Amino acid sequence: MSGPAPASAEWRLRRDSLGIPHLWAPDELTLARAQGYVTARDRGWQLDTDRWRAEGTLAARIGPPGLAWDTLARQLRITETARRSFARLDDADRRWVEAYTDGVNAGLPQGRQTPETHDLRALPGVHPPDEPWPAWMPLAILHVNHVLFTGFPNVLWRAHVARTLGPHHPRTPVEELVDTLSGVDPRSGGSNAWALAGIRTATGAPILAGDPHRLLELPGTYQQVRLACPEYDVVGLAFPGVPGIAHFGHTGTAAWGVTNAVAHHVDVLVEHLRDDGGAWRAAGPDGDEPVESGVEQVHVRQTRHETTEAHETVDVPWGRTRRSLLLDLPPTPTAHRATGVHLPAHTRADLGVGALRVLLRARTARDVVDAFAAWVDPVNRVLAADRNTVLSATVGQVPDLDRTERRLPRDARTARAAESLPNAPAVRVTTHAVDANQRPHAAADHGFAYPPPHRARRITALLREPDAPTTAEDQHRIHADTEQPDAHDLLDRLAAVPDTLLDHPAARARQQLLAWDRRMTTDSTDATLYATWRTAVVTRLADHPALAPLTEPHPHTSVLDPWFALPARLRTALPTLLDAPWLDLDVPQTLADALTDAFAAPPAPWGTQHALVPVHLHHDAHLDPPPTPPTALAGDSECVLATASVPGAAHVVSGPVARWVWDLDDRTRSRWAVPFGAAGDPRSRHHVDQLSTWAAGRTTRIEFPDLQEQP
Repeated sequence: MSGPAPASAEWRLRRDSLGIPHLWAPDELTLARAQGYVTARDRGWQLDTDRWRAEGTLAARIGPPGLAWDTLARQLRITETARRSFARLDDADRRWVEAYTDGVNAGLPQGRQTPETHDLRALPGVHPPDEPWPAWMPLAILHVNHVLFTGFPNVLWRAHVARTLGPHHPRTPVEELVDTLSGVDPRSGGSNAWALAGIRTATGAPILAGDPHRLLELPGTYQQVRLACPEYDVVGLAFPGVPGIAHFGHTGTAAWGVTNAVAHHVDVLVEHLRDDGGAWRAAGPDGDEPVESGVEQVHVRQTRHETTEAHETVDVPWGRTRRSLLLDLPPTPTAHRATGVHLPAHTRADLGVGALRVLLRARTARDVVDAFAAWVDPVNRVLAADRNTVLSATVGQVPDLDRTERRLPRDARTARAAESLPNAPAVRVTTHAVDANQRPHAAADHGFAYPPPHRARRITALLREPDAPTTAEDQHRIHADTEQPDAHDLLDRLAAVPDTLLDHPAARARQQLLAWDRRMTTDSTDATLYATWRTAVVTRLADHPALAPLTEPHPHTSVLDPWFALPARLRTALPTLLDAPWLDLDVPQTLADALTDAFAAPPAPWGTQHALVPVHLHHDAHLDPPPTPPTALAGDSECVLATASVPGAAHVVSGPVARWVWDLDDRTRSRWAVPFGAAGDPRSRHHVDQLSTWAAGRTTRIEFPDLQEQP
């Protein structure tokens, strides 16, 4: 593939053996145009679908299944935030984003020639015409990839627990109920990252490594790319549709990787609305104030009709107070309560783009941390390194709220805007560091609920072993680790179950589980038995009368259903839930009965129960997605190899969407992998050519083609 005809002499493209683009240009703006063009050619379908998500125009393409997301996107003002943020960019950043967008628009006509695009256009109903990308669209793509990583859905879940369980357990403080069920659903996002200081490596220079966890979407979330011009030469993982390299990169002398800090940086408010002669007003700490509001029409394609008729439209109301964007709006606001979310990116009209260009020029670990000083949200933990130094930092805007104020939505009638905390100074890492979304030390604890510390503890243990990996190539021993840490607590409880509660098959099953090596490998039938038993425990808890109120419908858009899925929530809360006095649960009997349930299922290797099913927009459109090879996966949600499924489901919905290893002694020894491949087009040989490597928990050494060589 070459550049567009007018620009073919201005920049160079080399592809390595995996089809990954390596770009060189004589200046930064030409390089940005080249990145946009190649991304549009490689990932045209993905750029279109992310644009539709950002604009809230999915329903115009796929019909009613897209309406829920379109409603949320309009109410969260995603494109408005992007426009305002773009308008506030300085001249250099704005020209850089504009150059990238110019490249996207040049490449999309060819990039859209994919089977998925053809399938969607062939559906009944009117497909809207393609339009050029506006200059601000890359900021909207960045925002739409981050907005549900901000944590507010977890606050909504806790409010749901308080609203539904509280009245049924009047003798138990609502805070106790909420805290028992506050475990963070691992499917809602997370990552692993670790750093080895030079004293711990074979070369004497640091190594950084990790893997971000998200939904396993096809095409993949990240794009492997190399960007080079006279000012810099950077290799890393980019968001398709966003210029530069945001989360994971290596400039040759400096490198970085991020994980989600799970901070409470998006305040959730209960807004009290009333009708004031046809206008809305909201109660605030200083009295009533006007509400800015409107109605937007969402077009809905009628894909199930035999005739090609015009779109129907649905009115979506939106509102905004001085404090928050309003969700769950009523037809009329007479004495009504609405949920408000305070998104720092919207309030500040800042999506952190100011950090992206600076990162490309980083030469030291300190340069990386200083670049992230401009970051807003989501709040991230950063590991940064150069040849001699490793730094750990938390970056992003966090409101200064007491932990008790983070548990549930605050009442907007009394809640005042909180000042943002300053970023704490970066900490120098002298041996090793691990970030895996665990609760940090007290001074950096800006969240409320965190995922269990299992992954962090296991990675730390592996790094402390006498034969711990000391080279970039060896880091797969951590990436691919399948030990199931949460099994220890449950199996200890099972060992204590009285023999009298177990029939003969259940006793045999217990003996089998207690002898199990506690590894979730694809060929292990013991792993399947454990997972089946755990699911049976969750199922019995879900049927418990004391928890029945949690099945009441939540008042929010169906986009947020995964955060309210009871089996997943109970699975995460198991350790605290089994000990909850208000549940009045006969734990030994529950574990014994669940084991009888589990043993009734025929044994099968874990890989047959834990298989990859990529997420694709075609599922919502009732179309067949591009085929992928049947792929059995090792690991589980709390393993370092964090492949997660819904309890009881035989497919994996989330996991590592990339792996990266940065060698600070010699960048050419660095490594990476993505779940599928570099190409978004299913007809390409590079569409899924990395799948087997990724499924094995491994990485490949990064190739560095000569970018100075003339074609």
